[in-house]
Amino acid sequence: MTLTPADDGFAERLDRAFPGIVRPTATAYLEEPRGRHFGTGGVVTAPRSTEEVSGVVKLCAEAGVGIVPRGGGTGLVGGQVMPGGPAPVILSLERMTKVRALHPEENVMIAEAGAVLESLHEAAPAAGRLFPLTLAAQGSCRIGGNLATNAGGVNVLRYGNARELCLGIEAVLADGSVLHGLKRLRKDNTGYDLKDLIIGSEGTLGIITAASLKLSPMPAEEGAAMIAVESPAAALKLLSMARDRLAEGVSAFELIARQGPEFLRETMPEVRQPFAEPPAWMVLIDIGLPRGGAPDAALEDLFAAAFEAGLAHDGVIARSGAQRAEFWALREALPEGNRRIGAISSHDISLPLSAIPDFIAEAPKVLAGIGEMRINCFGHLGDGNLHYNAFPAPGRDRSDYDAQRPGIAHAIYDLVTRYEGSISAEHGIGRLKVCDLERYGDPVKLSLMRQIKAVMDPKGILNPGAMLRG
Repeated sequence: MTLTPADDGFAERLDRAFPGIVRPTATAYLEEPRGRHFGTGGVVTAPRSTEEVSGVVKLCAEAGVGIVPRGGGTGLVGGQVMPGGPAPVILSLERMTKVRALHPEENVMIAEAGAVLESLHEAAPAAGRLFPLTLAAQGSCRIGGNLATNAGGVNVLRYGNARELCLGIEAVLADGSVLHGLKRLRKDNTGYDLKDLIIGSEGTLGIITAASLKLSPMPAEEGAAMIAVESPAAALKLLSMARDRLAEGVSAFELIARQGPEFLRETMPEVRQPFAEPPAWMVLIDIGLPRGGAPDAALEDLFAAAFEAGLAHDGVIARSGAQRAEFWALREALPEGNRRIGAISSHDISLPLSAIPDFIAEAPKVLAGIGEMRINCFGHLGDGNLHYNAFPAPGRDRSDYDAQRPGIAHAIYDLVTRYEGSISAEHGIGRLKVCDLERYGDPVKLSLMRQIKAVMDPKGILNPGAMLRG
């Protein structure tokens, strides 16, 4: 179906139906964090309730107007901006921020989709609980967007992706009807799991308006260490050793290559670093133990065993909460350091754990055949998610590599596919990876995705061009 643009007349129609819902089309609604892609100006709406979201969608469905759902706008694959086509309605969830209910005895929180992730981190402890989804963008990303993209973050190793942290959703479908699925049940075998279908669909099958979220007990004792390891293979062995000793006490296990801290020294010297000279490879391990646990002693024993086994040669254990926060500040600053240097091509990939050392060893050789560049490899080793990013050689600008950018991405994705990995681990497909999904995705899966889209959104109004070609 050919979509109709959201013009001034349609904006007036929306404003008559829902006074105060239309907002000025500010630049902030039309851009993504990397500043590479900009959306088509349309009508910005900010509903205050699920009923208003439903009403807006019904009017859009009747008029054949496209809708771009928007959470915090922090996505990195262009899912929140529509660069071409008829001007859409940009539907922002920014005013739907309530925590509707807390059930500490059930370990459940019900929150609206516009709630900023950090606000949920602050609300859960009031009930003596933890909401463990943790991302670098947690001060601005919103839980609806986190669920729509099935966000990952640093605690997936212990707690799972956003999908694993959600028990139920409320969502507005393409015809404006509301899926009332805010159940708090761990077991519910009453047909197809529509919740898990809509989670991760990037707003193409429904607009999430609220969710029932899993909470966890707050770890009574926490600790962290930065450990210099001999290689990525040694890091994997250390991860296995840590989990054998601490089981589910390992909350996060992050791999960091030397290039990342070196970029920070160049662009963000205020970030404190644990080693006088960054080692070739290091891991940040974070643990949370029940009452009576001794995280410092556990980390000391772990380092001693790793040193004895030849896996590690140096390490720093956080002796205070402030020092632990410094370790995490370094890790969370890596993407900003990357941004300031300016990447040629960024890759959010996942691999089977046992394939990671071979991939890391082979990928630079593949890229060397394309040109001289620097590689910053870091990520969530515990769940197999690497951020493998290429940067200009010293003294060169990323624009020098414009002609090589597609070849770099294809070389990485070809290698990822050979190792039975995924070209998108936690950032999603958005609009930037639609062609990559077509190139590397399973044809049967893609066919089924298109059929599902056609059934659930026959007019193609929900986030047109995201995930699947329009």
